[in-house]
Amino acid sequence: MGEYISIKSTADDGFEFSAYHARPARVSRGGVIVVQEIFGLDEHVRRDVDRWASLGFEAVAPSLYDRREPGFLAGHDAAGMTAGIAHARATPLEQPLADIAACRDYLKPRGKVFIVGYCYGGSLVWLAAGKLDGLSGASSYYGSMVQANASLRPKCPTIVHLGRLDTGIPADEVKAAVQAANPDVPVYIYEDAGHGFNNEDPARHSPESADLARRRTLELFDA
Repeated sequence: MGEYISIKSTADDGFEFSAYHARPARVSRGGVIVVQEIFGLDEHVRRDVDRWASLGFEAVAPSLYDRREPGFLAGHDAAGMTAGIAHARATPLEQPLADIAACRDYLKPRGKVFIVGYCYGGSLVWLAAGKLDGLSGASSYYGSMVQANASLRPKCPTIVHLGRLDTGIPADEVKAAVQAANPDVPVYIYEDAGHGFNNEDPARHSPESADLARRRTLELFDA
């Protein structure tokens, strides 16, 4: 369904990054920025972009490591984890936020712009909601940086999704931190889900939790 396009970043370097883009088949409900996990724009991210398009949104996923390794893709194994984490840690946060802002600017002439992201992308969604203007709704999935930035005040309606079985992110602690600073931000904990539960990799996917989280995200965007 989708295709690759190039978008010029709002960062000072004016870097042109690639992005996977899909248009809805019917009248658009708005635009959705889909923010990747650490593995790059792999089949799961592209499928998610296509899914949002099938739900009536124009969707775009920026390739956030293009400055370091254009077209980076990694498997969901130890080597892939190591490579993806290395790129994430070596990428200043200002760069992906500027690339997300460029995606916002690309989509906004055609309607409201929403944002959803997973893992690394879930952290960036939380940061984007608090730092960028012009977003109409944000849905953050299991971002490891959310707790440390819980005091950030989102500029748009925002929700957070966490897996109870996620061994790297303490769901109750994250929820408490977010709602202490932002009592109006819903934080949903999915009891049967671990990290990456929206990803359709059989080792990570929790279909019922993924479906429920997507319904909640759609309700947020439609509202």
